[in-house]
Amino acid sequence: MLSLAATTLKPSIISPLTKPKPNGLSPHPITRPVNPKPFTVNANLIPASSRQAPAKQQLYQPFRPPPSPIPQKFRSLDPAGKIEVLADRMGLWFEYAPLISSLYTEGFTPPTIEELTGISGVEQNCLIVGAQVRDSIVQSSAKPDLVAAFDTGGAELLYEIRRLSTVQRVAAAEYIVDQGFDTKGAQDLARAIKDYPHRRGDVGWEEFDYNLPGDCLSFMLYRKSREHRSPSELRTSLLERALEVAVTEKAKKAVSRELHGEETAKEEEVKIIRVPVVRLKFGEVAGASSVVVLPVCEAEEGVERINEAPMEFESGGEFGVVEAEKEWSRWVVLPGWDPVVAVRRGGVAVSFRDDRKVLPWNGKKEAVMVVMDREMKTVEDDDGYYLVVTGDGMKLDRGSVLKERGVGECLGLVVLVVRPPKDDDDWQINDEDWD
Repeated sequence: MLSLAATTLKPSIISPLTKPKPNGLSPHPITRPVNPKPFTVNANLIPASSRQAPAKQQLYQPFRPPPSPIPQKFRSLDPAGKIEVLADRMGLWFEYAPLISSLYTEGFTPPTIEELTGISGVEQNCLIVGAQVRDSIVQSSAKPDLVAAFDTGGAELLYEIRRLSTVQRVAAAEYIVDQGFDTKGAQDLARAIKDYPHRRGDVGWEEFDYNLPGDCLSFMLYRKSREHRSPSELRTSLLERALEVAVTEKAKKAVSRELHGEETAKEEEVKIIRVPVVRLKFGEVAGASSVVVLPVCEAEEGVERINEAPMEFESGGEFGVVEAEKEWSRWVVLPGWDPVVAVRRGGVAVSFRDDRKVLPWNGKKEAVMVVMDREMKTVEDDDGYYLVVTGDGMKLDRGSVLKERGVGECLGLVVLVVRPPKDDDDWQINDEDWD
């Protein structure tokens, strides 16, 4: 530490360097003292021996490879030994499963391994992924009894829950063991857990608990039941199953209300649906043994455009060339479904951009194509659906409802509602889903 003691300096005389101004007045004097007193400085230095040098940090960390997934008893095997273990299934499945990945790194291909061991490529993938899922459950400090439950024949079950997070895998594994699920049951459970967050806003979504696998599965069954007409055996079966697997009381009450028919007035009104609703599949037209060609109108074009569409059109000749009574710019090709084939004359397809504005039941907020028979404009069938014009545009209405309103004629009888193709393969492996 340094301590300083200084004497205050005061000018005692005017320095000889001071020059008078021309007017005789003295300027500001230079305040440099003639004989200044020296400063007194006392310095107390900290001994160098008492200084502490900063600790040196170890910046270099030696590489430590991750632990090998191969059990200790198999690590010294050469490729021939690994092949022998796999061919004879020596040990438990999760013990020899890592040997497959090890052979991949050594240049073996799945077909080669299948030829040498009899384990198909699909089974190889199932064993590898199942072992990885099992390791994640083990590292999550799950109960030993839970892990042991998959020691024999558990690869297929664990493979199905591969897309779930580690926490979800543990919960799903416990539920699979408790319920005694097979591969199909494990697949449905994993799909229900993965799909639940994306269904926010659906009817009854808030009544189920996302943290419970049973409630997730119950909601999936509950949601599927609402896609079928009421009453029906399939709908009742789905609801009974949903009630069986539901865990929380809120979920059980929601399923029970649906099962016993406590629905809204709107749902009661459309509980019997006579018009088929189908979803077109990719490549279905190309693979169909017969097809039907129909003129297409957009709903926004109005009624006049629908009436202008050709009434008669047929295919003929060696190449099945379609000939219409008049020219038309837009056509659609559909598989030869019975309801469409039955329309001999006057068939037309009307496209809508939002099914919620045209269908009398819950829509999916997607485009839809309504196929109708313009020859049957008279409202006769109480349970049939007809395309009519309202103040808000065109929509489907049941025959009994139209008769109550005094409506005797419409644009035509609806024979089919077609939804566009949709890629339902949402279970393709995504790296982000595996984290």
